[in-house]
Amino acid sequence: MKYTQHNLDKLERVLEELEYVVRYERGNFQSGYCILEQKKVVVLNKFLQLEGRINTMIDLIPKLVTDPTLLTAESRKLYEDILSRQEAENQQKILEEIEEKEDKEKEEKKVQEFTDKEDNQEEENNEQ
Repeated sequence: MKYTQHNLDKLERVLEELEYVVRYERGNFQSGYCILEQKKVVVLNKFLQLEGRINTMIDLIPKLVTDPTLLTAESRKLYEDILSRQEAENQQKILEEIEEKEDKEKEEKKVQEFTDKEDNQEEENNEQ
């Protein structure tokens, strides 16, 4: 998604159609936003630049409890694109974690084999 005011407006429209109020305010938001679920208010850090606002909304939209039937066709398409992108990112993270775990296990196995080999050589030297 390009970082344009038009795209930010589209994301805001998605939230509004989901009956969330979007506010930009000052605050100590670790993630750049705060969700008040009971009041359906999303508060974004007003100091975020356009790129940060768009990225933050893309991150938070999948986390909201929503009713997609409230969305217009255009907003629903954007909403579904965001969800599928989030799902793809989650799957990629899972694959990376699996690869990382496998690499770690291979490294541990190599270290164990090396240690076993050294122990065997030491035993052979002690027997002589």
